[in-house]
Amino acid sequence: MSTTVQIVNKSHHPLPEYATTGSSGMDIRAFLTIPITMAPMERVLIPTGLFLALPENWEAQIRPRSGLAIKQGLTCLNTPGTIDADYRGELKVILINLSNEPQLITDGDRIAQMVFQKVEKVILEKVETLEATERGAGGFGHTGKK
Repeated sequence: MSTTVQIVNKSHHPLPEYATTGSSGMDIRAFLTIPITMAPMERVLIPTGLFLALPENWEAQIRPRSGLAIKQGLTCLNTPGTIDADYRGELKVILINLSNEPQLITDGDRIAQMVFQKVEKVILEKVETLEATERGAGGFGHTGKK
């Protein structure tokens, strides 16, 4: 079953699409008037020219592209970035250069992927104590390395 999402594309790039039938995410592209050179550890907000109208109880998640991360050291901050159903502004991607070298972003570069997810709403119930579990309050790394 498929869900329809309305999209406005103010860029000159094709609409995002699934690269293969098994893909979970659609690649999204940079929409730039001039290339951007990112210094090591620099953060930049990259426009896409895309605007969405998501159905109620849906979100779009912006995630890094694995090839960009391993080959150039570029990844997304605020990952996954959430596009809420009631947001109508331009989709922009926060990139960071984690490499030791400057990295060039040009118009049309595939900079991230977008995954759509249904969101369930919950009602928080205030209580004084929580039901005990085997794990309890064990946090990060409490089960060891093996």
